[in-house]
Amino acid sequence: MDIKLFATLLDPAILFFFLGIFAALVRSNLEIPPPVAKFLSLYLLMAIGIKGGVALSVSGIQTEMLIGLTIALFMAFFVPLYTYPLLRRKLDGFNAAAIAATYGSVSAVTFIAAGQFLDNHGVPYGGYMAVALVIMEAPAVIMAVALAAMTRANLAQQGAGATAAKVEKQTGSFSIKGILHESFTDGAIVLLLGSLLIGFVVGADGYKVIKPFTGDLFKGLLAFFLLEMGMLVARRMREMNNVGPFLLVFAFIIPVLNAALTITLAHFAGVSDGDTLMLAVLAASASYIVVPAVVRVAIPEANPGLYFGMALALTFPFNVVLGIPLYYQMVHFL
Repeated sequence: MDIKLFATLLDPAILFFFLGIFAALVRSNLEIPPPVAKFLSLYLLMAIGIKGGVALSVSGIQTEMLIGLTIALFMAFFVPLYTYPLLRRKLDGFNAAAIAATYGSVSAVTFIAAGQFLDNHGVPYGGYMAVALVIMEAPAVIMAVALAAMTRANLAQQGAGATAAKVEKQTGSFSIKGILHESFTDGAIVLLLGSLLIGFVVGADGYKVIKPFTGDLFKGLLAFFLLEMGMLVARRMREMNNVGPFLLVFAFIIPVLNAALTITLAHFAGVSDGDTLMLAVLAASASYIVVPAVVRVAIPEANPGLYFGMALALTFPFNVVLGIPLYYQMVHFL
């Protein structure tokens, strides 16, 4: 593997991520106020959305865009479908469904880090990738809720009795319509889609007015945000005592397998290198914001410490530090 790819570890934003981990591990009193952390996450979504919309307005609707979105949707459904049986070897149906949904969905921060990686290497990618980010949220949750419902039905048939019936009664009202509404009206998703639309409408000329805020400041605010993420990751690491060897391997290997499959599909479909990497990163990432919030309501029987902790404390740092350059190398291998 080209050692130059790991020069990304010397990127200021990534170094601030490590600083956040260090600060939390030594129990420093360094703290990012929650309102500031919230602002930073919303800013990054706004910046990536409007940039993607501008790029989309310049390129227009192309065949490659439709192919890329098709691959994104396929992976959003396929990942929970194939990981669920694997997880069922070691876990009950509810935890297996929750983890499968988490890994079938996406991480916006990992997506942003991949975009920054490509910018640093001068590799272009399509603005429609922001659309792919959004449409991959809901399918994984829908699959997970269906799998959890199947588990409840099996428990009822096996005579789990009143407990299973009670759980089913409590969660039965959580419909597919409710899931879709929860997924697509979440504040972060609304901001991302709205920014994408605004960028598409104003185009390259209109973007010049706001570029000093959403473009020039992006790198610095991303570093500040990753500092806070590093502290959050380190705190979650202390809660991973219940994760056994099987789930540890799952958290690192499944993202690589998902990326490899996506890269293969995109290669044979003729997708550009930049778009292929972004699709691979989306498929390799795991949601630790939107999907855990929905799953906690839809599958209350599952343990949040597993699906949330694995996504945030294990898969997220792996992807940001090692995964992205690895997937980039895999893209060029094909």
